[in-house]
Amino acid sequence: MTIPDRLIVPADSQDTLDFATGNLASSESASRRTWDRPAVRILGGLLLPAVILLVWQLATTSGLVESYRLPTPASVYQAGVELAESGQLWTHIAISVQRVLLGFAIGSVIGLAAAGIVGLSRWGDVLLSPTLAAARAVPSLAWVPLLILWMQIGEESKVTLIAIGAFFPVYTTVASALRHVDPHLVEAGRSFSLRGWSLFRTVQLPAVVPSVVSGLRLALAQAWLFLVAAELIASSMGLGFLLTDSQSTGRIDRILLSIVLLALLGTLTSGILALLEKYLLRRWV
Repeated sequence: MTIPDRLIVPADSQDTLDFATGNLASSESASRRTWDRPAVRILGGLLLPAVILLVWQLATTSGLVESYRLPTPASVYQAGVELAESGQLWTHIAISVQRVLLGFAIGSVIGLAAAGIVGLSRWGDVLLSPTLAAARAVPSLAWVPLLILWMQIGEESKVTLIAIGAFFPVYTTVASALRHVDPHLVEAGRSFSLRGWSLFRTVQLPAVVPSVVSGLRLALAQAWLFLVAAELIASSMGLGFLLTDSQSTGRIDRILLSIVLLALLGTLTSGILALLEKYLLRRWV
């Protein structure tokens, strides 16, 4: 008895199989399109915060958690209304956003420049990589005393600390991407007489655009993290100051308000970068 080399499927069975496979593929594609719709993504993203808010409300109103430990959502909202009516809330938000955007812009530009030097040249990698790796390991608060001595307690020290936080995600992500650009693409570009800037603009930059945007998004998130540390430097305004000042006065409602506002602002700015990412990917990739 011989075993056939391959299984022969009858024509009608093959048609049925193709039809079923096509239906499955179209079903998966339709499901993917449904989950990718902006309205579905927004509503899905709001589901978990709504559950957290409901559990928070139930825990505080039922007496499971004492109000002095965890105020009700209404108390936190009322604290925000009081600060908004006095004008303090908008001042704190505006100052913090300004510091984050300035520090993010400065740190990102320097990070991109350093990534270009390290990622595109051997001598840059040899000279800069060890020192930058060591500086990256320094905790954020360790820079605070040095920045106070060098720049006093003005805006310069706060923006510089945020810039330090934004620098490293951009540098590490983009430098690694540049080092790992497909060498065949580079050789193909050189075969068309592309050198220097023209080679970078035509071949290497499009290859690392996704990594650049990812580094920028990580840098923006890091900038918000470094904001609180920056506003510990003898600050009298900003959400970080509101957070620490509320701790000293025992206003837990304002502490929670500060945390919620930091989360919302971080999400909003990350969403703006996500729109930029879509534009750049359409433009370069």
